[in-house]
Amino acid sequence: MEGLMLARVLRDLRGQLPLRTLGWAFPDETTAALLLAGPRLGGQTNLVLAYRPPQPVVYLSRERLRGDPRSPFQRFLAARVRGDLLRAEQLKLDRVITLHFAGETGFVDQPPTRLLFEVTGRNANLLVLDEGEGFEGRIVMAAREITGSRNRFRTIRTGGRYTPPPPYEKLDPRTLTSEQAQTLRHVPVGRWREQLDGMGPLLGAELARRADLGPAEVPGEAWPRVLAAVQSLVADPTVSEGALQDGAREAARGEKAATLRKALREPLDKRVTLLRNQLADVTRAEAGLTDAARDRQEADLLMAYAHTVPTGASSVTLPAFDGSGEQPVSLEPQLSAVQNAEKRYARARRREEVYLRLAEREDTLRAELAEAEARVQALDTADLPDLEALNTRVQQERPEKSPYGTRFTTPGGLEALVGRNNKENATLTHRIGRSMDWWFHAQGYPGSHVLVRGGGRDLDLPDILYAARLAAANSKARGSSNVPVDYTRIKHVWKPRGAPAGQVHYTDQKTVFVDGTLPE
Repeated sequence: MEGLMLARVLRDLRGQLPLRTLGWAFPDETTAALLLAGPRLGGQTNLVLAYRPPQPVVYLSRERLRGDPRSPFQRFLAARVRGDLLRAEQLKLDRVITLHFAGETGFVDQPPTRLLFEVTGRNANLLVLDEGEGFEGRIVMAAREITGSRNRFRTIRTGGRYTPPPPYEKLDPRTLTSEQAQTLRHVPVGRWREQLDGMGPLLGAELARRADLGPAEVPGEAWPRVLAAVQSLVADPTVSEGALQDGAREAARGEKAATLRKALREPLDKRVTLLRNQLADVTRAEAGLTDAARDRQEADLLMAYAHTVPTGASSVTLPAFDGSGEQPVSLEPQLSAVQNAEKRYARARRREEVYLRLAEREDTLRAELAEAEARVQALDTADLPDLEALNTRVQQERPEKSPYGTRFTTPGGLEALVGRNNKENATLTHRIGRSMDWWFHAQGYPGSHVLVRGGGRDLDLPDILYAARLAAANSKARGSSNVPVDYTRIKHVWKPRGAPAGQVHYTDQKTVFVDGTLPE
């Protein structure tokens, strides 16, 4: 149900308010009908709120509706949302409406409440809010609880705060002027709905029909015809059968495009976040070079003046090499001056090695980030055929997955399984692998176990290098060059007693050096 259609229902209702309510009926588990009575209604009328996704609707009906509450939410609605219906509001021409109830006094007093209906397709919801103004407030109860596991951008929980959809800027068709309509004369009629509030695929198709133009036609000098069609839609937002079919077809295509765009964008967003974090690691490692230089300077001083440093001292002041004065140096009292210096040298080396390893990847990371960001931007403007083609390509490029890790095939046609977490690493190594299968792991880096099922025979060099690159690319050394990777038979790999899943010891290994990028 689109915004202008909702506005028409509320316009018919507002002319009768305030209205006395005679209770609720529930024809099914996702429909609530409020029986209204008033002198200007000409009899009893139901305000029907059908909140089943993906086609929620609001309408007035004189049909006699019955039904007891079928869910805890409907029982709460019948018991707590009571009293005269005072006001009905719509958020601009968005698909969000609020009904204000006066509450009632009796054996158990019921306070005033608001009933908020999100008439928003797959995300349709009916919420009871506490008394207040506007479209924000505390959620007293929700028909559908939306948790972070279902939607990480927006949650709806009983007892939480309700926040309406984010604001947007569109032209209001109810007050559309000739000057505003003229600015759209170069926009195809089928896309006017993107600029006008309260219009979706159905009304967009109806607009083209009433303007006697094709959806892809640019009105040009015929813009007054389209403006007149917009004004007629405001007065009567009903849809003809032909436009209904066209609009439904477009809506289905739009829904499919939105689903594909979301599925394709989620891994891209994760990739962008990962690359940005890795570039931040490079920046932090670069800042660590200053600390490394200070450590080396202090270590040089300690080595030069070791004979003057008292045993057990916690600090010492030594003359700087450049003659700039005395320089304080903190010490670990239990270590000698030479041992303190060696500790500083080791710390400086570690910081320098980390920076060199990360800096080596910086250009690659920046290129990958630019590519990922460009793909995200392209998704926002891609139409359905482009999205379908991209989805097909992604599915073809995606490595085959098995119940135990990600599955690859080596150049020699052997199966290679890559663990995706500690549990899968343990499963591959200790349950799936046979004694004569081959096991690969990046030396000195946390990462995936790679199992190559060789059937007991020795591996050819291309297979060894392929599996080694899988291990390197799925480790903390991803993107680096000359990554050492150990490989051995499964029979030489064991889990120490009490060790966590995925932690192993191994012997009889050989080592190869490969790049930490996925093989072709």
